[in-house]
Amino acid sequence: MCGIVGYLGQKNSKEILLGGLKELEYRGYDSAGIAVLQDGKFESFKAIGKLINLEEKTKNFVTDKFSIGIGHTRWATHGKPTELNAHPHIGSESYVVHNGIIENYAALKTELLKDGITFLSQTDTEVIVHQFEKNLKITKSSFEAFKKTISQLEGAYAILLVTKGKEKTIFFAKNGSPMLVGVNAENEKYFASSDTPLIGHCTDVNYFEDGDYGYVTPDELAIFSKDGKKQEPKFTKLSTNKLSAQKDGFRFFMEKEIYEQVDVIADTLLGRLHDNEVLFDELDPTLFEGINEIKLCACGTSYHSALTATYLFERYSKIKTSIEVASEFRYRSPIMSKDTLFVVISQSGETADTLETLKMAKAAGLKTLVICNVDNSSMVRLADACILTRAGVEKGVASTKAFATQVTVFWMLSLYLAKKNKALSNEEIARQITLLREVPASVKVSDDMHERIKRLSKRYLHGHGFFFIGRDVFYPLALEGALKLKEISYLHAEGYPSGEMKHGPIALADPELFTIALLPQHLLYDKAKSNVEELSARDSTICAISAVEFDKADDFIAINKCKDYMLEFFEMMVAVQVLSLEISVRLGNDVDMPRNLAKSVTVE
Repeated sequence: MCGIVGYLGQKNSKEILLGGLKELEYRGYDSAGIAVLQDGKFESFKAIGKLINLEEKTKNFVTDKFSIGIGHTRWATHGKPTELNAHPHIGSESYVVHNGIIENYAALKTELLKDGITFLSQTDTEVIVHQFEKNLKITKSSFEAFKKTISQLEGAYAILLVTKGKEKTIFFAKNGSPMLVGVNAENEKYFASSDTPLIGHCTDVNYFEDGDYGYVTPDELAIFSKDGKKQEPKFTKLSTNKLSAQKDGFRFFMEKEIYEQVDVIADTLLGRLHDNEVLFDELDPTLFEGINEIKLCACGTSYHSALTATYLFERYSKIKTSIEVASEFRYRSPIMSKDTLFVVISQSGETADTLETLKMAKAAGLKTLVICNVDNSSMVRLADACILTRAGVEKGVASTKAFATQVTVFWMLSLYLAKKNKALSNEEIARQITLLREVPASVKVSDDMHERIKRLSKRYLHGHGFFFIGRDVFYPLALEGALKLKEISYLHAEGYPSGEMKHGPIALADPELFTIALLPQHLLYDKAKSNVEELSARDSTICAISAVEFDKADDFIAINKCKDYMLEFFEMMVAVQVLSLEISVRLGNDVDMPRNLAKSVTVE
């Protein structure tokens, strides 16, 4: 979810680039940088952390005549968040910014190293600028060199490249990562990853299609399709409402964020998946030395993702795992042994109760790890190690993509530890990694499913409550589904393990009790089905979510057939999120800002 901006024109390009990056802050980042070419001379600035650090570095830099410039906010994928790894990346006379991942960068880098090229960063992006300059020596023009370079790249990318030999030209290419260009009556050209940086600067924009590449000059916008054919820009009028533009046409930020899970999970996976192992460059392997137990601690939605992790760590990593509610753990005089890795989970990294438990673990001498979405947050600064989830800014108070990326990180971490502990075969780890690569497709919201849920939601606006039920990892998902519904609809909902129904809760069963049943085909299906049938026999209203048709269900939300229960988990996650959203919409509630709730709970 990192961001790109670019500018060609007579105005103060530094301010335009920094302003554009500020508009992209909501996407999330851990470092930022700009490069400006003016009068044949480059000026480049980079900083880790927030944009204010970059603004401080550039405070004495001014552009007051024609220039071209590119800028970038980065989430670390290949290489840690450092200034050297921040974009733009430099060759001998060129700069590049890039979103996405170059899958064949290792092979390209090997050849470039043989040619005597020196690399300054650990990133995949740096190969682009060096490959371009290599091609520049064997082609007739800068554009031919750029075109050849793009043909040699495999993976997803949005690229802007500037070079001294063409000081009035910005080269661009787009494949699988968003980018658009805007124009105005002054012949200025603006690039960005989304609409918001262009509002107020442009009147018309062209959204690039996958495979598009080309260049801009003061007088020309040249676009070529992936088969090399030149094509006319397809301009549309740019919205003037920044809030609406940030919503990208969705009714609510929560709805947008549900749909964004495809992209943020892909970002979470970037650079971390190899053929038969998971790599976390940010982790020192010694973190796990002498560790015999993992203790997870969190609140709310993060607690539910951590509860999911307990199943994965014990099943795949074969390591004893326990979980604590942070607000309880703080006050019960817990016993903490130094062979325990203490893991805290928080979207913001500032959750008060969770932060205090981290301080307790540090004081007790435990090794600590934080799973977090915000770099440089209090937890990230305090813990021994950190894995960032790369969910981007989440504006809806009810968490969606933060949960999705946390579970994705935990699944990867369980395989990382399984490899380290030799708990799974290489073949099984490779199979699981193949499944992980399919998660982004599993969270894509289909029009048919959304419309189906929108229609059936009108039958779930009354009654005396909801049971969300599931077994194994689907129990924490049931808890999360119930929490989402409570948060934004204000209807009473509880999550239960399916097998617990007969131990008391089934006494509530009647037609006004709505049961949302999670029935995965590949995990304890018959057991869970039997539990739902007991509720159906007591006349509870059943809404089943499954890939397998269930004849006792009053309503049925079909998910796609999946290879594995973890893919079913993500498919059902989307279904319960959309169901909560649509019930809340029908009740006329403020979906993004539910009553009594704050996004980041920084007090007890």
